[in-house]
Amino acid sequence: MTVLVTGATGRVGRHVVSELVEQGLPVRAAHRQVGRSSGTASSVAFSFTDPQTWREAMRGATSMFVMRPPQISDVKKDMLPALSAAREYGIKRMVLLSLQGAERNPAVPHHALERWLRDSGLEWTFVRAGFFMQNLSTTHAAEIRDRGQIIVPAGSGRTSFVDARDVAAVAVRALTGDTLVRRAVTPTGAQALTYAEAADLLSAELGRTIDYTSPGPVAFWRHRRALGTPRAETAVMLALYSACRFDLAAGITHDVQDVLGREPVSFDRFAHDEREAWLVR
Repeated sequence: MTVLVTGATGRVGRHVVSELVEQGLPVRAAHRQVGRSSGTASSVAFSFTDPQTWREAMRGATSMFVMRPPQISDVKKDMLPALSAAREYGIKRMVLLSLQGAERNPAVPHHALERWLRDSGLEWTFVRAGFFMQNLSTTHAAEIRDRGQIIVPAGSGRTSFVDARDVAAVAVRALTGDTLVRRAVTPTGAQALTYAEAADLLSAELGRTIDYTSPGPVAFWRHRRALGTPRAETAVMLALYSACRFDLAAGITHDVQDVLGREPVSFDRFAHDEREAWLVR
């Protein structure tokens, strides 16, 4: 069993690689550029949009962790050909990093990926993650660190934040066992917070005030574009935070506990573990 992990340096993918290596399984960590091997994880060049990278990355692999790159919005054009090729090269199982509510939200790219996988003939699992806590320590880290603000158009809606480490652990179970085949699971945290409450928790951890501001869609668009966020990625962010605004990301499940046999990582623990991301340098 060899597992191809796309997005291997991402907030979830790196933990998937680490857990698989700890289990002693052969892992191919897919990157846009080849790096050195690490343990039993070998680095392989791969891009969904570059067919020349597919054969070397896919040949001999049996399972694949599928992560949509943020810059890809047209998945039918830029991802499905690669997934079709993976099936032809012998990959039999795909675990898709999807998102909470994707099955009823055709505006997000994951919806089309789920539909394709259902009809693909492959073994599949959809890991419909809630909003990552780590979005705050990566995508939004600079504005929290430098401006003391969380700036997202989520209004007063609640979000069932989940730690990326929990999502990765669930994905590894789907890649290595049979209990989650042809199932969708939705790992979330144990509580749904407003972004104002999340800001208060970060304030307590950091010992300084972090404020939450909720711009309208146009103001958020201008804000992200000014930061250099690509148009397609900004559009996806708007769709996702609109779901938060209307409490569509507030649902809490017991999937982390059911699959892993433990409670999800708390927001407090996440904030403590990731505090370096927000320290003023």
